[in-house]
Amino acid sequence: MKEITPKEVEIFIQEGKKLNIIDVREVDEVEAGKIPGAVNIPLGTIESRINELDKSAEYIMVCRSGGRSGRATEVLKGEGFNVMNMSGGMLAWEGEVE
Repeated sequence: MKEITPKEVEIFIQEGKKLNIIDVREVDEVEAGKIPGAVNIPLGTIESRINELDKSAEYIMVCRSGGRSGRATEVLKGEGFNVMNMSGGMLAWEGEVE
């Protein structure tokens, strides 16, 4: 599984790079704060919402600690998506939140 560090994601955001970040935490967890621009698709709904995603795009999956996003990464990878997991999840995130 491809991984990216929270620091790398933060640097890309600071550089203005367009990122497709999917936060797979539950809605109540995301309400406490998420990476700016991240889209919330809870892990339990990822397969039913796969049609909302673009196979030509690259996605970064995020959760609280990296476990759920790792599972989501494997599901999407199995469906042919270009996807990577943010290691450490939001517990390791030091950047801004919205």
